[in-house]
Parts: sequence; C-alpha cells; structure tokens
Amino acid sequence: MEGPGAPAEESAPGRCAYQGAPGAFSHEACLDLRPWDEPVAYDSFEAAIGALKAGEAGCALIPVENTTIGRVEPAATLVEQAGLTVVSEVWRPIRLALMAPAGARLGDIRTAESHPAALGQCLATLGALGIEPVEAYDTAGAARAVAEARDPTRAAVAPSRAAEVYELSILRNDIQDSADNRTRFVLLSA
Repeated sequence: MEGPGAPAEESAPGRCAYQGAPGAFSHEACLDLRPWDEPVAYDSFEAAIGALKAGEAGCALIPVENTTIGRVEPAATLVEQAGLTVVSEVWRPIRLALMAPAGARLGDIRTAESHPAALGQCLATLGALGIEPVEAYDTAGAARAVAEARDPTRAAVAPSRAAEVYELSILRNDIQDSADNRTRFVLLSA
C-alpha cells in the first residue's frame, strides 16, 4: 500500500473527510497524514464515506480497528461494503483524556461522555473513578457538548486537543485502560 507521502496530483489540493468534530482523533490523523488536504468533519461514518463517493472529498480517513476493543463499528463494516480503494493505512497511538469545564473537580464528576469506541477503551478506569459512561456520536463532539453545558458534574473523554479547542480543563490524562492503545485508520479513495 502507498504510504502517506507527497500528494498524488489528482488529489491535491483536496479535502479529507472524517467522522467527528474538530479535535477528534480522526481530525488529528487527517492533519498529520494529509497536511496538504483540508480536513472536513461529518457527523457520521456514513456521511464521511458518502462525501467521498459524491466527490465532495478526495479521500476519507476512517478508523477500523483498535487494540483494546477490536473492530470499530459501524466504521469497519461500512468500509468493507463501500466498494472504495484503501490507498494506505496507519496505526496511531490513542491517548484519552478526561476533561470538564473550568473549575470542575475530579471528585464531582458523575458522567463521562464520548464515542462508544473511546468509552470501551477506558471502562475500567471510569469504573474505578465511579464515573458513569454516556455514549455520544463523537469524542470531540462530546467535549463540545460538555463545554456548552458548563455542568461541573459532566466530563468528556476525548483527545487532549479537544480540551484546547473547546476550552475545557483536563482532569486526568492517559485514562485508557491499556498503555498500548492504538487505532488503525484506513485512507479511502474513490
């Protein structure tokens, strides 16, 4: 498979579709792997893949597997059924942070919101802290919702970049249950 080197002429300049809000792991992967492309956020894996099929994006970067939870669903199944070309893949380390509005304290947190795949990667840690996991459509989207709510009992599980984007305080870094927590992303082309 082709690596994430210089862009091919037909894809530059372009747009790289990903699922999530700015600050999500897929957003970070787009910025790192396709710096010449504009990362474009979509609310669902279906919408990101659909944007590629419709020509709204030159590629799509989709997470399909994680070392802690296995297949990332429904993304892995959608990639298999999409009829698109996988032009490259990369394993990226995933470091999860627990973040909340400024002034919130770890002992006050009752719930932590995030994408089901991210929650699955830190269930033991959240359980040990007495925090109830709450599913959201995206890691960074959960951070945005927590920031907007300004409730000191609500937190988000997301990449640390999301805390910067949404002006949240990180209560604890590296809350993933496995020190070797990695996700495989595939870069799709039409």
